[in-house]
Amino acid sequence: MFTGIVQHRACVATLKDAPPGKRLVVHLPEISDAVIGESIAVNGCCLTVVQIDAKAKLLAFDAGEETLARTNLGRLSTGDHVNIERSLCAGDRLGGHFVTGHIDAVGILDNRHDDRDWSTFWFRVPAWVTRQMVSKGSIAVDGISLTLVEVEPERFSVALIPHTLSVTTLSALKPGAVVNVETDLLAKYVQKSVAGR
Repeated sequence: MFTGIVQHRACVATLKDAPPGKRLVVHLPEISDAVIGESIAVNGCCLTVVQIDAKAKLLAFDAGEETLARTNLGRLSTGDHVNIERSLCAGDRLGGHFVTGHIDAVGILDNRHDDRDWSTFWFRVPAWVTRQMVSKGSIAVDGISLTLVEVEPERFSVALIPHTLSVTTLSALKPGAVVNVETDLLAKYVQKSVAGR
């Protein structure tokens, strides 16, 4: 379980084929106490640390076929940056919202409007994804907990403050960029409950 509060930006060192999946290695100087088997959200996707090179400050993760098909991780290249969040510990502050690290779909940045240090982003997603959204509700985009501003049948908008833009990968996004989207866990349960009536 995560909160959607990004703790670090890491740089992709390598992304190699490891059939039937891929091995993702990131350079992350800030995490010195990571352990094998730890769950870490990479661009919002919960992955398991499978190898550590403490000297080179590298963490390795394996991404399977399902993960690669459902997320933007398979599209990464050496030098790209990713958002990193370690899993929530009991007693931690919940600054964002409950994020499972299980990506629902990928979205595409439709357009962005920059107003000095602030930005409004519109993302296009499948219609079934927006049915789990409501204005002023929560959404995780590339692992970042954000508040929904407007929700349309196949797209949604978020308003980004300068701090979010400065500490996450969102500042570098250009229209057409692919992002990981996870809808609010509570919205899923409500939708399921209503559908069952």
